[in-house]
Amino acid sequence: MIGELYERALEGRDGDLVEVEDGTGHRRPLPVEEWMALRPGDSALLDRCDGPTLDVGSGPGRLTVALTERGLLALGIDIAPYAVALTVAAGGPALRRDVFDRVPGAGIWTTVLLADGNIGIGGDPAALLRRAFDLLAPGGRVLVEVMGPGTRSHAERVRLRTGQAVGEWFPWAWVSADDMAVLATGCGATVTEIWEEADRWFVALYH
Repeated sequence: MIGELYERALEGRDGDLVEVEDGTGHRRPLPVEEWMALRPGDSALLDRCDGPTLDVGSGPGRLTVALTERGLLALGIDIAPYAVALTVAAGGPALRRDVFDRVPGAGIWTTVLLADGNIGIGGDPAALLRRAFDLLAPGGRVLVEVMGPGTRSHAERVRLRTGQAVGEWFPWAWVSADDMAVLATGCGATVTEIWEEADRWFVALYH
């Protein structure tokens, strides 16, 4: 059901609003419109991609496509077939993959992208970062979009829902820029840069 409701949101099927619900019952819209086309803050992130780039949780592929158009080798991976199809249709290479499963090109990627809060995948940011470092080429780096300073890092179980359907609970995490240095150190990595653009916060990590 997670994938089905995610795809429904990407398709805009039946005009249904797909929301993210937490354990307290609080709901907020799944921000799919932000993922459909390049938006403020993307350009500086793309400028920092150097060489072959793996876009983890690529969604409809705006970043993968933009990198391909810049002449870089890029690959998007996402769990949703429809998201992968949107990326391919727009001209970007993409595969249906879970980042914790086998990923093509392990060891060749000079940049791994975790944009749009995808550091939250799996609910364990440290485990996800260690996996990202496993996929990197020597000297590569991970670029992560995080919450701004002053926010609270936390993990919880959430689910997707519409007025007619409710998905299964799954783990997700939110990470503050304030906590990235400690998180990186725990993974044997170093924060090399933190920047803000268009009210979005990003961190570069070197392993």
